[in-house]
Amino acid sequence: MSSISSVGGYSDNSAYATIARGGTINKASEDAAGLAIQEKTKSQVNGLDAGSENLTSAKSALNVEEGAMAGIEDYLQSIKELSVKAANGTLSDDDKQSIQAQIKEYLDGINETAKGTTFNEKELLTKEDSLEVASDGNGSSEKVSTFNATTDALGITDYDVTKDFDMSKIDDAIDKISSMRSTTGSETNGVDHALTYNSHAAMELNGYQMDKEEDNAVEAYQEMKTKQALDSYQNILQKQQMEDKQAQSMALFA
Repeated sequence: MSSISSVGGYSDNSAYATIARGGTINKASEDAAGLAIQEKTKSQVNGLDAGSENLTSAKSALNVEEGAMAGIEDYLQSIKELSVKAANGTLSDDDKQSIQAQIKEYLDGINETAKGTTFNEKELLTKEDSLEVASDGNGSSEKVSTFNATTDALGITDYDVTKDFDMSKIDDAIDKISSMRSTTGSETNGVDHALTYNSHAAMELNGYQMDKEEDNAVEAYQEMKTKQALDSYQNILQKQQMEDKQAQSMALFA
């Protein structure tokens, strides 16, 4: 009856634990390969989630930058309009001085905007730079460019309509800001694309992990039911064995 004893010796409770955990694997002794896959999937999801947080911050920075540059471009358009008015030989010197005073306010506004445009204490419009933003845990990244939108960089600090002035300097400044805004728009699209990818990828990985956990739980349930059936069969055999022994004993005294 050694075969009966070996059946009865089946006493692994891991199936119950696996079901209770919803199919997750806690120890390599349960399923080394499964645990490695589970941890790798978790690491990938964590990397995507962290990358998405970075990308969200990057998008906010780009939005701040774009809004500031739109304001600077408005200043430049206003200066251009005043410059056209100043290019009128019938204006008096006082008239031109008044126009220049307004232009000076706009120039100051450009510098204040450029120097005051920050995100997390990083200046975005006072120097040209490139900020790398990790978008996942695999080395992928997106870029946030910073620019120099001060009047010095735009070449209009000494712009003065009370003297001989070159209106094309304002046109050049507008073109520079327009180019900066184009770059920012392109980078914003890249960040949006990366955010969408991360969201879909994390969803797929989470779905895969949930499916694996469900499979583990189903397998554990089947294992548990098999054990219960084996235990029940063992009990029947043991009962039959006891009954046979009792019958043999009674036969000896008959």
